[in-house]
Amino acid sequence: MMTTLYLFLLSFLTISLLMFGVWLLQLKNKNAGIVDIIWAISFMVSALVYALFTDGYEVRQYLFIGLVSLWCLRLGIHLFVRNWGKEEDLRYAQLRREWGPKANKNLFLFFEFQAITAAALSIPFIWILNNSSTEFSIVEWIGYALLWIGVLGETVADYQLKQYKETAPKGGICKAGLWNYSRHPNYFFEWLVWVAIFLIALPTTYGWMALYCPLLMWHFLNNVTGVKTTEEHMASTRGESYLRYQRTTSAFVPWIKRSESRKLKTEN
Repeated sequence: MMTTLYLFLLSFLTISLLMFGVWLLQLKNKNAGIVDIIWAISFMVSALVYALFTDGYEVRQYLFIGLVSLWCLRLGIHLFVRNWGKEEDLRYAQLRREWGPKANKNLFLFFEFQAITAAALSIPFIWILNNSSTEFSIVEWIGYALLWIGVLGETVADYQLKQYKETAPKGGICKAGLWNYSRHPNYFFEWLVWVAIFLIALPTTYGWMALYCPLLMWHFLNNVTGVKTTEEHMASTRGESYLRYQRTTSAFVPWIKRSESRKLKTEN
C-alpha cells in the first residue's frame, strides 16, 4: 500500500494540474474567480484518488466518498451558477490591481498554493478510507451526522442569500433565516464539515492529528478570507446599517440576537 506521503503527493499533483488548467483559462477570460470552483471540488478529487490506493472497509469508503462528493459538488455547482457570466469577484479584481504587471505570475503561485493546501487538508481522508474496521464507532456516527448538518446548513444559507438578492433592493443586508443569527452562516457550516471530518477520522490510529483541519479552516475563514474580507467590504459599502448588524448579530456561530444598547454599554 502506498504511504501517506505518496498519496498526498499524488493528490497534490492531480489538483495542481487542475489549478494550472484554470490558471490558463483565466489568462483568456480574465476571471480568476473560477479557481473557487476547483477548490470546492478538489476534496472530492482527493477522496477519489485515495480510494484507488486504500483498502479500508468498503461500506465506510462508499459512505464517506458519497458524502464528500455531495458536499463538493453542491458547493461547486452553486459557485458555478452564481458566477457564470458575471464580472470577476471583487477579491481577485483587487489583487489584480495590487499586483499590476505581476498579476498573472502571482495568480499562478496563488492557485498552486491552494492546490497544496487542499491536498494537505485532505490527508485525514487517507486514514478514514484505510480504516478496515467493519464496525462504526459512536464518534464516527456523530461525525457523519455533523457532515450532513454542515452540508444542509450551508445549502440553506446559500439559498436564503440567493433569494434575498433576487428580491431585495441592491445594497441591502440579508437578515433572513440563518442570517438573522449569524453574519456568515455559510462559512460556519463549511467549518462544521471539517469538524465532522475530524470526528470521522478520530477512531483511526492517527485520527487525533486531523484536529489541524478544523483549526486551520477556522483561521482561514475568520482571519484570512471569508469573514475578514467580507466584513471589510460590507462595512465600507453598507455603512452604519451594517455596523448595527455587526453589533447585534454573531459573526460566525449562529446565536441569539444581542441588544444593540446592551452591546454599546458593554463596549463603553
